[in-house]
Amino acid sequence: MGIMEKLVGLRRFRLARELMLVYGLDIPKEVIVGPGIQLQHRGMGTVVHPLTTFGSRVTVYHQVTIGRKDGHIPFEQSAMERIVIGDDVVLYPGSKILGGPGITSVGRGTIVAANAVLFSSTGEWEIWAGIPARRVGLRPKPGVHSAKTA
Repeated sequence: MGIMEKLVGLRRFRLARELMLVYGLDIPKEVIVGPGIQLQHRGMGTVVHPLTTFGSRVTVYHQVTIGRKDGHIPFEQSAMERIVIGDDVVLYPGSKILGGPGITSVGRGTIVAANAVLFSSTGEWEIWAGIPARRVGLRPKPGVHSAKTA
């Protein structure tokens, strides 16, 4: 576990949050973080909305944004309830997850590709890419090997 992951665990303390900001990592104390989060490249440039939940073993690369797609209206008027990032999700560099009305969920094991802009919930073990993001494939579940022939 790196220093940034340790600071994320201590984010309820203001000093930890301020130290994260030195690296450009903004994860508010209200965010729920499961065990085993991995911040590649120290999560530099990553911004997370306070109404976010991370599952276990989530990998977050640099310049990831998790927020509201209705950011132009006041927080109190937003219909977004929460953004839930499932277990074993990988958020590649520059990916954006912008929650809409209700709960936006990134399903277990899903990959959000570099620079993808995701506006909707996903299923499990999917690969999403593009602007706006769309499902482009399925990710193999751990322990499941496909029988490909050459």
